[in-house]
Amino acid sequence: MNKRVATSLIALPVLILTVVLPELVSHPSTKWPFAFLTAIVIGAGIYEFFSLTKHMQLNGDASIAYCGAALLFVAFFVDAPRDYPTLLILSLLIFTATLLITQTFRFQADFSKMLAGTGVTLLGVIYVAFLGGYMLAIRNGFENSLVSNLSTKLLGFLFLVVMGADTGAYYVGRSFGKHKIVPKISPGKSWEGLIGGIVLSGALALGASYSFFRELEPIPGLALASTMTVIGFFGDIVESAFKRGAGLKDAASILPGHGGILDRLDSILLNAPLVYYFSIFYFG
Repeated sequence: MNKRVATSLIALPVLILTVVLPELVSHPSTKWPFAFLTAIVIGAGIYEFFSLTKHMQLNGDASIAYCGAALLFVAFFVDAPRDYPTLLILSLLIFTATLLITQTFRFQADFSKMLAGTGVTLLGVIYVAFLGGYMLAIRNGFENSLVSNLSTKLLGFLFLVVMGADTGAYYVGRSFGKHKIVPKISPGKSWEGLIGGIVLSGALALGASYSFFRELEPIPGLALASTMTVIGFFGDIVESAFKRGAGLKDAASILPGHGGILDRLDSILLNAPLVYYFSIFYFG
């Protein structure tokens, strides 16, 4: 058994349990395990992001980034994007103002590095904590929906499609990939792999529509899955560009066979907001 499969066999049951627990046990506390897991993932993702930037000689402020991430985490926990949009905007304003003020004093010895340090800190929080926070908004934002257990079904759909696309792209690309898409950014990405990802994610989306997520019609589900696969591809190459800039193959080695947390999050970070807003418009 290779490391990639072994890691998946350990991590997937934990993820699945935190996603389906509210459906298995009807109690308000059952949403906390996923929130706790999300906090760990976002925290680890920020750590890896700033580890990458250090290799680029970019002096970001990780301590301020964690404060900003915590602020956004609270906002997303109460579903700020829809229920309390002012809270989300206020959180971003407070973080941005605090960042600018603290970095002004931090770079007194050399103001020429202030813009780069401030910019990379802001990007780290937006990229990991802001985009990643939508996973939490999906978990807590649809409790009053007319569709039963909608949050659980949306998270299940999100992870099923993203992982299916990743798996299809990886194995098809590895076996048949000859026509590279962006070799200067990600040499392993091929058109064959992308097609394989679209096919497998689409098949899984149809399976979801006919099994646990009947409220999502097959055609919209298939369209959403295809869009998610393409967006996930762009999320992957964005993170690949970060790694190439840092001269690293993986963001970290915390997940044997998979790399780091960011290597697994790259597709989810751009897709979580898509699934969240699609659900608002589709399910109301």
